[in-house]
Amino acid sequence: MICRRSRLLVVIRLAHFLGDNASAVQAAAERAWFAISRFYDNCKKNKPGKKGYPRFQHDNRSVEYKTSGWSLHPTKRRVTFTDKKGIGELKLMGKWDIHTYPVKSIKRVRIVRRADGFYIQFCVDVECREDIASTGQEIGLDFGLEYFYTDSNGHHEKAAFGGKLPPKTCRPNPRFLRKAEKQIKHAQRRIYKKQKGKNGRNKARNRYARKHLKISRQRTEHSLLKARHVMQSNDLCVYENLQVKNMVRNHHLAKSINDAGWRQFRSYLEYFAQKYGKMALAVEPHYTSQQCPQCGIMVKKSLSTRTHTCKCGCVLQRDYAAAINILRKGKEKIATSGQGGSKVSSKKKSRNALGS
Repeated sequence: MICRRSRLLVVIRLAHFLGDNASAVQAAAERAWFAISRFYDNCKKNKPGKKGYPRFQHDNRSVEYKTSGWSLHPTKRRVTFTDKKGIGELKLMGKWDIHTYPVKSIKRVRIVRRADGFYIQFCVDVECREDIASTGQEIGLDFGLEYFYTDSNGHHEKAAFGGKLPPKTCRPNPRFLRKAEKQIKHAQRRIYKKQKGKNGRNKARNRYARKHLKISRQRTEHSLLKARHVMQSNDLCVYENLQVKNMVRNHHLAKSINDAGWRQFRSYLEYFAQKYGKMALAVEPHYTSQQCPQCGIMVKKSLSTRTHTCKCGCVLQRDYAAAINILRKGKEKIATSGQGGSKVSSKKKSRNALGS
């Protein structure tokens, strides 16, 4: 365990960099101590691989304030930082709904630097709950690379943005990184043609970072829209508990798996399940694509075989059959253990980060 002197040294160094604002020092100390405690927890649990030794952030891209060190304009279109560090008054641009919340509900304010500018995030303590009508529908989702997901009703996710694209532009899986890979490689090569320390190299690095930022935002928007649509249309959603960290060890599919963003999509499913009072449940994916959904017999097939054919006469698309088995597993899990997934009561409160 780290001694008290080491903890005090961390706080003193943070205070030297952040100035006299106590809330900013506390927030930075919490982040530093969280990294240290996580490292020791991983050591105690004998976590395989790297334990996450904390490293010094020489180029930190964010600073966080609690309830002091900042003030919001009465119109809530400007925010002023009063910690005498030269930030001053900032104008909030774009669309936001921060004006709908009282100032007392804002618990933290964070300044974040992205490749295309600076952003302010407001952490608001509100009840994240929305009551919608029950549909009585149940769905099982099978994640894949050919299609983003296939549900137990036999439908494939075919459009990138909520089905709003024309039919000619519909595609099975968005693959945002694959489509922009040529432009990214070109932008990366332009960096090394610039001299180090010059302004041209910094501009080339910024153009390269903006391309990656665009891909990240496209993937986030796609996952958010799809997850919201799924949870609004169904009362129960069962999906695979995929271990993406282990799956990317396959170097032939690692880039495609990371580009799909399954983990992010699952996080949004759980978020909207809590928001709408629905049920989201993860089940183990073992043998879901090998078992026949009609008779239950194991039909072994390789990954290249995309059609499930059984002796009982059941012929289905591979992902469709897996989605049916996933939904069945979820129902059995609820019936045996009474587990309700991610359903929460209306008394639970959560914090939303509103970026402006």
